[in-house]
Amino acid sequence: MNAPTALAQRLRVARLDLWIDPAFDDAIGQDASLDLQVLPANGDAVTAAGLAGAHAYHVSAAKDEVPARWQVSADLLAQCPQLLCVSSGGAGYDTVDVAACTRAGVAVVNQAGANAASVAEMTFALLLSLVKRLGESDAALRAGTAVSREALMGHEIEGRVFGIVGIGEIGRRAARIAAGFGLRVIAYDPLVPPAQIVERGAEPVSFDTLLEQADIVSLHCPLDAVTRGMFDASAFQRMKRGALFISTARGGIHDEDALLAALESGHLAGAGLDVWKVEPPPPRSGLLQRPDVIAAYHTGGVTHEGRRKVARGSATQIMDMLAGRQPARLLNPEVWPRFLQRLAECGVNPQQG
Repeated sequence: MNAPTALAQRLRVARLDLWIDPAFDDAIGQDASLDLQVLPANGDAVTAAGLAGAHAYHVSAAKDEVPARWQVSADLLAQCPQLLCVSSGGAGYDTVDVAACTRAGVAVVNQAGANAASVAEMTFALLLSLVKRLGESDAALRAGTAVSREALMGHEIEGRVFGIVGIGEIGRRAARIAAGFGLRVIAYDPLVPPAQIVERGAEPVSFDTLLEQADIVSLHCPLDAVTRGMFDASAFQRMKRGALFISTARGGIHDEDALLAALESGHLAGAGLDVWKVEPPPPRSGLLQRPDVIAAYHTGGVTHEGRRKVARGSATQIMDMLAGRQPARLLNPEVWPRFLQRLAECGVNPQQG
């Protein structure tokens, strides 16, 4: 890139034409130093050219929403020499290769915490639907096959052990809600010191202990090289017989075939799933055929409030970065000095940002 002494043109912010709360476009549009470009997700030359000239790229965090060629890979970065920063539209960043961005001098942010309340609430929507057998009751009433209330008898959760895997922004909210239901809360998170786990409302335990003790196992960890396939056949068999499995995290952390086998054998009593390996899952998926599975289409964080917070957070962090201010949710802080150098080459003086 050339290194002008003054900002000769507005910096370009690009996003695909996938749905986003209007708060994002409104915020970017109010910044006179920025130019927003909305590119077709199903486009080719137009989208490639738009991204090649972009300084910032906002991308959905859902891998099944974003065509592979527009996900932030090393190949895409090679075609986008002016790209300075990337914003993932969620707490996850499955569509962004953060290591490749770091090598390219590209700063990456996510929106961790923006939709945490929505996802934590979904955790208990799934759990309560499961133990109260709401899906079965609804189906029986609509079909006219309901015989007696006792035939649809459910359970209470008070007094059970609620095991959290990953006690970050969402996990800590889940812990607080669980305490309100009278659950004993335990948590496993190798990235959070035991004292902080206690501060977040849970008793710190090892992964094996959590599997052995929890009546309900709830996933709130990111999908990465460590957690991918974490819940396999062995993990499900180590869970308590009759336990429930809940995930509002990411598909791929649990093995769907192994979960199905654990349910079919009667080892587990049920599952509540908001995330899938392929989204949406095939209608004939074995898990979707079972009355002891409550299913949702990765809508835990898809609330009006959650999406608005994510959109505002994304816009704010992009505006911060392009003004030379370090953002709140920088995933690769080691890149920041190089990012500032590249930003200065575009004519932005961070000291004035």
